[in-house]
Formats: sequence, structure tokens, C-alpha cells
Amino acid sequence: MTSAVPPHSVPGADAALGARTGARTRSTAGGTGARRSLGAALLLGAVGAAVALLATRQGWASGTAFVPGGTYPVSAKGSDVTGVPAALAIVGLAALVAVFAVRRSGRLLVSALLALSGAGTIAAALIGAGDSAALDEKAAEVWSGGAAGVSDLSHTAWPYVAAVGGALILVAGLLALRYGSGWPAMSGRYERDGTPRPRKAPTVDPDRPEDIWKALDRGEDPTG
Repeated sequence: MTSAVPPHSVPGADAALGARTGARTRSTAGGTGARRSLGAALLLGAVGAAVALLATRQGWASGTAFVPGGTYPVSAKGSDVTGVPAALAIVGLAALVAVFAVRRSGRLLVSALLALSGAGTIAAALIGAGDSAALDEKAAEVWSGGAAGVSDLSHTAWPYVAAVGGALILVAGLLALRYGSGWPAMSGRYERDGTPRPRKAPTVDPDRPEDIWKALDRGEDPTG
């Protein structure tokens, strides 16, 4: 009487089983990492854009303008100093959404744009942190007779808050560059070439007359 051969006695069985188990473990770990990176990128990108936009609406600098007849306090918002951080924050937010609308090389390019938007926001915010040109323009508006001197200059921390928002956008872009290839994409009815996706033909049950008649109405051979 022939007995069954134990699995462990077959040459290579243990190695094959270990390879399959390792592949399943790596696949599960990769899927978990992709989901976590996706959530982190969405959160960081959205929060970073919101923080940068909020910071540009706050006061970045203030001072005292000397005009004939006395002094006049002047202040400048972030949008008065530079409009680059707000513009790049909006670009970054749009790129964050566009990441899920494209695939392959397109996703790589959009992810790079997202990261560059964050880096540009940081640079523009730090450059504008010590800028006083906006205050000079405000002082000139106070006195129409010409330029007015500005003293007692002070700067707030809001430019650095905008830079933090840019850093969050930058991290979101780096996550998209690293893990974006494993993220899901928006599903569409049509492929890229505009051709409708083929539909699966309905199953015809030969024991049901109504299925046969429906197949004949569609021009199909129910006996095929």
C-alpha cells in the first residue's frame, strides 16, 4: 500500500513554501505602507497649504512712518510683502489632487511639482521675513508728497509659520515621489485613448427561455 509523501520530504517544498509566505508578507506590508503614506501625504499637503495661506493673510512687519506733522504707524501683511507663498500653496494643493488623476510618469511629474511648490514656499517666506520694501510703500501711500522714512521696524513670526506650511507641502511631495506609484488612481469610464471599456457579455442559461430570447434580441447565438 502506497503512503502519501509528507510535504517536508519533497525536495524544495520548504523553500517554495517559504518564498510564497515571504511574498505574501511583503505584499501585505507594501499595501499597508502605501495606505499610510497616502493618508500622511493628504493630511500634510492639505494642512500645509492651509497654514501657508493663513500666514500670508497676517501681519508680517510694522513700523512708524515719519511724515510732515508727525508720525504714522504702518503695517504690511504677508500678501503685501510677497504673493509667492500663497500662489505656490495653491499650486501645491492642486498638484496634491492631480496626483490621483494621473499615472506612471505623469504622477511622477506632478509629485515633483508638489515637492517644488513646498520648497518654493519655504524660500519665499524666509526671504520675505526681513523685507521692508512693503512698509516703505505703505509709508509713501500715507504721505502723497513723496517718500517717507520708516523707523522702529519689527517683524512677526508669521513668515516662519508660512515656511512651516511649505515644509509640510514639501514632505507630502517627497512621500508622493517615494510611494506614489503604489497609490490608487481615479477610475474612469474610458481609457486614455477614449475607447469605452469592453463590457462582460451576460451569461445565457439554456434552461431559461427568457435568457435565450434576450440573447436572440441582442443578435447573439444562445447555443454558442
